[in-house]
Amino acid sequence: MSRPSVSYYDATVPFQPSAPASGAIEAEVCIVGGGFAGLNTALGLVERGMHGVVLLEAQHVGHGASGRNGGFVFGGFSRGEAQLLRELGPVRARRLYHGTLAAVEKIRERIDRYAIACDRVEAGVLWANWFRDPEVLRARQRLLSEHYGVEWLWVPAAQLREQLLTERYSDALFEPQAFHFHPLKYAQGLAAVARARGVALYEDSPAVGLERAGAGWRVRAPQAEVRARQVVLACGGYLAGLHRRVDAGVLPIATYVMVTEPLGERLQHAIRTRAAVYDTRFAFDYYRALPDTRLLWGGRISIRDRAPADVQRLLQRDLLRVFPQLAGVRIEHAWSGLMSYARHEMPQLGRIGEGLWLAQAFGGHGVAPTTFAGELLAAAIAEGDESWRELSDYGLVSALKPAGYLGAQLRYWWLQARDAWKDWNEGRGGQGVSATDSRG
Repeated sequence: MSRPSVSYYDATVPFQPSAPASGAIEAEVCIVGGGFAGLNTALGLVERGMHGVVLLEAQHVGHGASGRNGGFVFGGFSRGEAQLLRELGPVRARRLYHGTLAAVEKIRERIDRYAIACDRVEAGVLWANWFRDPEVLRARQRLLSEHYGVEWLWVPAAQLREQLLTERYSDALFEPQAFHFHPLKYAQGLAAVARARGVALYEDSPAVGLERAGAGWRVRAPQAEVRARQVVLACGGYLAGLHRRVDAGVLPIATYVMVTEPLGERLQHAIRTRAAVYDTRFAFDYYRALPDTRLLWGGRISIRDRAPADVQRLLQRDLLRVFPQLAGVRIEHAWSGLMSYARHEMPQLGRIGEGLWLAQAFGGHGVAPTTFAGELLAAAIAEGDESWRELSDYGLVSALKPAGYLGAQLRYWWLQARDAWKDWNEGRGGQGVSATDSRG
């Protein structure tokens, strides 16, 4: 198996191919998918003393969204906290949200316990207000404090402009418990730990068939057949075609990322914080300075999985809208990746048949929720814990494909237009600092 070094993450992680699955394999649990959801489930099982865990990955560990994302590690789901509160009530909404905060701490704990080298940066996350009206920040700050017991810190505009040298934003909120890291290094670290603890992990081993076999299941790969008592489907946006309802439940939606050349001192002319940043629009920019002075920049949502040149063109325009002083910087990597979205914008998690489990639809907010999901599934399979039912209101509903693709794109355009209209009404015009104003 070979793979091109498309992303910055791929280019900075040595590729060590492993032998694919072959022959007849007996297992207690077979996990399909080597992203964060599958890896966390596997590791959670063996940490609970389970044996006979097999994981099949079609490409390489972290090939999908888990190894291509922005690297932000923070709490919450794609569905907003206000919606969760309305739909679930204060007790259940708070319990689910705090499950993701516990997952952030679980990630920290595993990095430390297993000495996973993943370029962790403990500098928090800034949520910068694209608009002048501060109420969007005030409302979320109040909501999180009053109903979730979480305190995000207010960052006034003058202080923010000392960290982000642009006039594009007004104030911001700072999430101090958050951090950021190299997601592919972390995925590979999880895989190495799982292998060391007895998980039989096979790359280049796509699952091509799933059938009942007596009291258990048979999972077929090109050169192998795994017989397992229980199966976990954790394929995300890269659907395996194993179960019609599972594949019908999500829309694979693309998002885009690019990474600049090392900027050296020039980075200080735009960004003087180690915190990761995203803004208050629906289709927000997200970015962070990397340890080697590169800038990682991501954003946009589309049903189109674009080529690297197109990704670079779109995102470079977005970058210069915020930091025009970075005109002319070279982009060394640009890529797209597929996230899995459900209509209800929440993970689809739990038992969908006798001995058949599901973990998918983490959207663009998946690093902590996939860890949360892995813990819930591991506890359910190894210990009979029923906590996964907390997510039962958000089940395996159809994504209404192919019409769902059109609906998703139209909704994106509508919300993008709404943000642009608000921007225009405020007279901002999308301007940052001038290209000649380097501020130092």
